[in-house]
Amino acid sequence: MKYAVIQIAGKQYRVEAGQELTINQVDAEEGKNITVSDVLLTVDGDNVSVGAPLVKGATVTLKVKSHGRGDKIRVAKYKAKSRYRKVFGHRQQETTVEVVSIG
Repeated sequence: MKYAVIQIAGKQYRVEAGQELTINQVDAEEGKNITVSDVLLTVDGDNVSVGAPLVKGATVTLKVKSHGRGDKIRVAKYKAKSRYRKVFGHRQQETTVEVVSIG
């Protein structure tokens, strides 16, 4: 089994070829490929390469499938005994990508 751990926008993901995942929004058009060079770990069978902090020469290619927004979350502020209540909603901008190759 071949997989890698990559870092995008401060978050780390374990990815395999053919996998779809949802990440924070990236500036790329739908259908275009993105090359991620921030690879922290690669595993190919018994060969394990751990970066310090990055694996040299390792890249992961992602294909942008779609852009969208995540589920709405509710954020509430409340202060006791002062009649203070505020409710906010938030929907995070997201991008769905497919892992094309791990190299």
